[in-house]
Amino acid sequence: MSRKIPEKWASSLKAVKAVQVAFDIDEKIQFEIRKQALEAGLSPSDQIRSILGLPTNRRPKRPRLTVSLSPQDYELLGKKYHLKADQQLEIKRKLMDDLIKHVTNEET
Repeated sequence: MSRKIPEKWASSLKAVKAVQVAFDIDEKIQFEIRKQALEAGLSPSDQIRSILGLPTNRRPKRPRLTVSLSPQDYELLGKKYHLKADQQLEIKRKLMDDLIKHVTNEET
């Protein structure tokens, strides 16, 4: 007797069968592939697929940067910005301001 897969999981079946392949290649090559991906608006994975002649998922990507912050990081950032560590939204706003200032200052 086979079990029926719930419909909401059916679309994930292909992803479950996919195998991630990692490449241990020279840093210069990795950097160049990442640079090409950035210039093309692709993820490094999609850039590799493109180079290899494989189809890519060309859905628009949300333009966002991510960073993982630990509770200790929020404590440090809270002190830096004179906020409480649990004021995460305000801390995020201050972080965005700092990133914008950093890039703006680099351009001038």
